[in-house]
Amino acid sequence: MSNLILFENKQVRRLWSEEKQRWFFSIIDVCEILSETDNPRRYWSDLKRKLKSEGLNELYEIIVQLKLEAEDGKIRLTDCADAQGLLRIIQSIPSPKAEPFKRWLAKVGYERLEEIENPELAAKRMREIYQQKGYSADWIEKRMRGIAIRDELTGEWKKRGVKEQIEYAILTAEISKATFGMTPAEYKIFKDLENPNDNLRDHMTDLELIFSMLGEASTTEIARKKDAQGFPANKKAAFEGGTVAGNARRELEEKSGTRVSTNENYKELPEIKHKALK
Repeated sequence: MSNLILFENKQVRRLWSEEKQRWFFSIIDVCEILSETDNPRRYWSDLKRKLKSEGLNELYEIIVQLKLEAEDGKIRLTDCADAQGLLRIIQSIPSPKAEPFKRWLAKVGYERLEEIENPELAAKRMREIYQQKGYSADWIEKRMRGIAIRDELTGEWKKRGVKEQIEYAILTAEISKATFGMTPAEYKIFKDLENPNDNLRDHMTDLELIFSMLGEASTTEIARKKDAQGFPANKKAAFEGGTVAGNARRELEEKSGTRVSTNENYKELPEIKHKALK
């Protein structure tokens, strides 16, 4: 299940609530798409004041703050709303995209119900998103495998008493630092990824994805073998798992004479640039 979804090739951050059994979407992302503003945070701030002045007393019942990944790679509280709440907000945004967006919201909700019944549909739809964006079939398979390895790791963390979001982010940074010598936030700067919706791994080359997988798969295996419990023990396992991948990376770089980490990105898909990165 992806926490990102596309509307007309624009990414919208979202979070599934097991308690309420529905999606919650980043309001700022929706404002950016519908208003086409260069400053979606300011637009949403102004719109909140406008809605309040117009007598929408239930505005702050519509809005919930959820932890989503921000521009700097850190997890931050973000104004979100479910589909019903978004529909109320969208009514106040003058945009020719409003009606298509409403239909898109309804489709997203229905698809999630389908995915609960058949999880393979979620993977299939994710592959379709990457295909639409112009990624190669080989790259997509590595990315999908990486997602599965990541899910296995976070599932292991959850069983071992690691707190979601904040501690997950710290452990992920630990693995990345040991694997590549950079945290995810530093890696995004290295790759010139300024858009808060940019997912670092969507801009990794095949080799970068492979070493990311190695670091996370090694961390999972070490945590299991050592029966790591709680944050400190899993932080040590994260460092050791990342070190396995980091040592392998350095050995490859020494023998190939080429760095694994590259500042190239996939901003220009589906152009020739992607083929050059393969």
